[in-house]
Amino acid sequence: MEEGRLPLLPVEQVLGGEARYTPKELCEQTGLPLEFIARQRQALGLPRPRPDDRILSDADLEALKTLKQLLDAGLPEDSLHETAVVMGEAMARVADASREAVGRTLIRPGDTERDFGLRAAEASKVLTPLVADQLEYVFRLHLLEQLRSTVIDQNTLQSGELRGAQEVTVAFADLVGFTKLGEALPPEELGGVVARLTDLGVEAAEAPVRLVKTIGDAAMLAGPDPAGVVHAALRLVDMAEQEAEDFPSIRSGVDAGPALERAGDWYGSPVNVASRVTGVARPTSVLATSEVRNLTEDEFRWSPAGRRKLKGVRHPVRLHRARPLKAD
Repeated sequence: MEEGRLPLLPVEQVLGGEARYTPKELCEQTGLPLEFIARQRQALGLPRPRPDDRILSDADLEALKTLKQLLDAGLPEDSLHETAVVMGEAMARVADASREAVGRTLIRPGDTERDFGLRAAEASKVLTPLVADQLEYVFRLHLLEQLRSTVIDQNTLQSGELRGAQEVTVAFADLVGFTKLGEALPPEELGGVVARLTDLGVEAAEAPVRLVKTIGDAAMLAGPDPAGVVHAALRLVDMAEQEAEDFPSIRSGVDAGPALERAGDWYGSPVNVASRVTGVARPTSVLATSEVRNLTEDEFRWSPAGRRKLKGVRHPVRLHRARPLKAD
C-alpha cells in the first residue's frame, strides 16, 4: 500500500465506485472502439488505461453509453474529445478548489487514518450531489448567456454551419513586477495575489465582456463590444490601484479584429497583438491599437503612444493610451 493512500480508501469507494471493468470489457458492452475509450479518458486529463486494466466502474459504463448515443446521433468523435479536454481542465480546477476548501475542515489534530478516511467519505457523500447541482446550474447559466450572444444569420442557416472567425476585441492585463514579487513572497502568498487577479477580472468584466482565462500573472478579457472591453480594462487597472499597498499594479493592451472562438477560448491576430501590446504598456496604463481607437474614438480620452515593433508582428503598430472621459 502506498504511503498516504490508506486514509483515502473510503473516499475512493464513495467517489469512484467499485472498479469492475477493463476498457476491453466496456468496448464489448458499449460497441465503442477501444482506442476511443482510452483517448476519451486521456482527454479528460486522466491516465490512459491499458486494455486489461480493471479500473473502470458502473459510472464509466453509463458515461460511455451516453457517448455512444451522441456518436450515433451524428456528433463528430473529435468534437467529443475536444469537449472532454475542456471539461477535464475545468473540473480539475473545481475539484482542486473543493479539495482545498473542504480538506482544511476535515483534518483534526490526533486523527487516526481511519478517522480521517471515514470523515472524508461521509463529507463526499453529502457534498458531491450538492456540488453537482451547482455545476449544472452554472452550466445552464453560461450556456444561456452564450446562446443569447450567438448571431444566427441567413448565411449560417443556408450553409448549415456556425460561422468561423468573428469580430472580437481582446484585452490582456498583467501584474507588473510579478517575477520579482515571486522571489520575495512565499508560494502561498503569491498564489493569493494570482487568485485576487482572477477575482478582479471577474468583477471588471461586465456582460457581454467576459473573463476568458487567467494565465499565470495575466488575465484575458474578450467581447464583441470594443468600448466594453476597454472599459473593463480601465476598471481592472483602477481596481488594482485600490488594493493593498503591496498589490502589484496592472498594465493592459487591447486589440480588435477577426478571431476564432473554440471551446471558450479565442485564437487569432487580436489575441497575439493584445498580448504583445500589454508587454510594452507602462504600469497603470491601457494601450490600444488604432483599430480599437477608431472604433471607440468618442468614448474615451485618447493620447498617442507612438509606433512600436512588437514581437511576432510583421509591421510596427501604432498605439494609443485610453483614459476615461471623466477622471475619477
